[in-house]
Amino acid sequence: MESEFYEILKFYTAQWSYLFVGILVAMGLYAALSIVRRLLIASLSRVQTRKEFELNRVLIEQLQATRWWFLLAVSALVGSQFIEETKFLQDFFRKATILIALVQVWIWSRPCLQYSIQKVTSTGKSSQQAAPIILFLLKTALLSILLLVGLDNLGVNITALIAGLGIGGIAVALALQNVLGDLFGSLSILLDKPFQTGDFVIVDEFAGTVERVGLKTTRIQSLTGEQLVFANSDLLASRIRNYKQMKKRRIVFPFGVTYQTSLENLKKIPNIVREVIEPIAEAELDRVHFHVFGDFSLNFEVVYFVSIPDYAIYMEVQQKINLGLMESFQKEGIEFAYPTQTVFVQKQESSG
Repeated sequence: MESEFYEILKFYTAQWSYLFVGILVAMGLYAALSIVRRLLIASLSRVQTRKEFELNRVLIEQLQATRWWFLLAVSALVGSQFIEETKFLQDFFRKATILIALVQVWIWSRPCLQYSIQKVTSTGKSSQQAAPIILFLLKTALLSILLLVGLDNLGVNITALIAGLGIGGIAVALALQNVLGDLFGSLSILLDKPFQTGDFVIVDEFAGTVERVGLKTTRIQSLTGEQLVFANSDLLASRIRNYKQMKKRRIVFPFGVTYQTSLENLKKIPNIVREVIEPIAEAELDRVHFHVFGDFSLNFEVVYFVSIPDYAIYMEVQQKINLGLMESFQKEGIEFAYPTQTVFVQKQESSG
C-alpha cells in the first residue's frame, strides 16, 4: 500500500510539474509576443514619421488590431503541449485557439481589405463609387468562409450545409438573374472603366454625358436635355463610343468646285488648303486630294487632325478653315459648286 501511495504521489507530482512548466512557457511566450508587438509598432511609427509610407500605416494598424486575447490563446496552446497525459486539454486549447484566430483574422481583414480597395479604385470617381460595393461583397465572402471553418472546427458536418447553400444560391440566382446581371454589369463598368462619370459617349443612336453609374442603371444626360436611363447589362451589350478617351480628333470633310474651274486653278486648290490649315495651331493637315468627278461638281477631300478632342475646339477650327477657304477662293476666282442642272437643247432642222 505504501509503495502504491508513493507511485500515485509521484505521478501527480510529475503532472503538477508539467502543468507548472506549461504555465511558465505560456506566460513567457505571451510576454515575449507582447514585447515584440510593441517594439514593431514603435519601430514602424518612427519610420512613418520620417517619410509617408502607406504600407507602414497598414502594418501598424494590423499590429494594433492584434488583440491580447489572441496572443494569450496562442501562448496557452503552446504551453499545453508541455503537459503530458492531457489530450483532452490540448484538444480544448487547439479548438479554442482556432476559433479565436478566426475572430482575429476577421479583425485583421478590415484594414487590409480597405487598403486594397482604395489602391484598386484610387483613380476615377466611378471607381470610388464601386469601393463600398466591392468591400461589402469581399467582407461577406470572407465572413462566410470563416464561419464555415469555425463550424468545421467544432465538429459540425458542413458538407450538407455547403450543398444546401449551393442549391439555395442557384435558386436565388435564377430568380434574380436580371438584377444580378445589372449588378455585375455595374462592377464591370466601374472596374474595367469603358467610361467614367463625365465622359461624353454615344450608345447606338443616343448621345450624352455620363452622370452616374448605379447598381442597376447608368444615367446619361443627353444633348437635348433629357435624362437617358440604361440597364447596365444592356449598356455593356451595346457598342459604346467614348469621345472623352479620344486623344485627337480626325476630321474628313469634302467640298466641291464648279466644272467651269480652270485646270490651273484646280492645281492651286491643294496648296490653298495647306496655306489655310497649317497656320492653325490646333490643326494638323494629313492630306488633300482632288477626289472624284461629281454629278455637278469637282469634289476634293481634306483630312486633318485636331490636337484637342473637345468638340467646341473642333468647331472653331472648322470655322476658321471654312472662312479661310472662302476668302482664298474669292481672291483666285474659284467658285464653290452647288446643285445645278444644265439642260442641252438640240434644234433639228426641218427637211422639206
